[in-house]
Parts: sequence; structure tokens; C-alpha cells
Amino acid sequence: MNWIVFDYGDVISEHTDALPALAKAFGVEVAEFEPHYWAERIRYDSGGTDLEYWQSLGRTFGVEVDRAFSDELTRIDVTGWSHVEPAVLELLEGLHEAGAALALLSNASSTFGRWVREQDWARLFRVTLFSGDVGCMKPDAKIYRILLGELGAEPADCLFFDDRQSNVDGARAVGMKAERWVGVTTAKYAFGSSEE
Repeated sequence: MNWIVFDYGDVISEHTDALPALAKAFGVEVAEFEPHYWAERIRYDSGGTDLEYWQSLGRTFGVEVDRAFSDELTRIDVTGWSHVEPAVLELLEGLHEAGAALALLSNASSTFGRWVREQDWARLFRVTLFSGDVGCMKPDAKIYRILLGELGAEPADCLFFDDRQSNVDGARAVGMKAERWVGVTTAKYAFGSSEE
């Protein structure tokens, strides 16, 4: 079986629009907040808890974060990443209806993974794998091998799309076919679709 594997953020979804609200919650400007949001994300998306993530940011900005505040920040953050690109959703639905085997591989927290699996469109994917659930992230070879085990597939049987070249390179290093995501049209060309 041949698989088509998609990243989530900035591929299926639009880029988050939550950073201004999150920065405001910590009482800082977006320009000050954003570098720390991403730097601390590595531990979060590798299996850290919501509370640990937000408390680490709280220490950076001198803001106390209790569980209730953490839950609100998590809600804002998840909502920020929840905007699915209509053209991508149409592509996924078309592939699913054509019988394609689809999988999702994302560097994201376990909390976000649970949110994704609750969405109607998640049914389009036979397998969804999130870094927070397995304790490692793209482009580490380990996460691609975990995915291949879940799929029961050989690397050459998988075509992977990701917006980050480092993640594309990581997939290729384990033998997967992989392309950098630059939009629906290029993706269709990559897997030989005749759709316009």
C-alpha cells in the first residue's frame, strides 16, 4: 500500500493567529513573546505537559501560571492552530474518496493531538501521529520509523509533505519520498494527480 503523509501546521492549517492574544495574556509584546513561544515548544511537543510549557514561559516573563491560567492559554493556543485551509481540506477529501491511504505526522503536543482526533476531518486519515505522544520530533529519524511501524509500510511506499525543509530531509534520510509543501497545486503534481 502506498501512503500519502501530511504535516499539520502550515500545511493542513493556516499559521497560528494566537500569538497576539497569548503575548497579551503574559503582558508582553508579540516581538518579545514569539521567540520564547517557539524555543520552549521543543520540550512541549516532545511530550511535556500543558502546565509545564506555560509555566516555563511564565518564568521567562515573571508571570505566575496556575492550572486554570494554563488551561485558558492552551485553549487560545489550540484555537490559533485550528483554522484548516479550505483548499487543502478539499484535496484531502478528494484523495480519501479516491481510496488513497492518508496519514498525518505532526510535531505537536498530546493535547493538540486529542483536539485533532475530535475533528470531523480527522476521519480522512487512517493514522494520526503526534510527537507529544511518542516523545520525539521531526526531523529525528526515530519518529519516521515509529510512523512506518504504525503504517506497516516500507519507507519507499510513503510520500511525505512538510513545510519545513529540515523535516523533508529527515524523511528522505530514512528512505521516504518527501517534498516540501508549497501549496496544493505542487502537491497534486508531486503525486501525479490529474486534477486541476
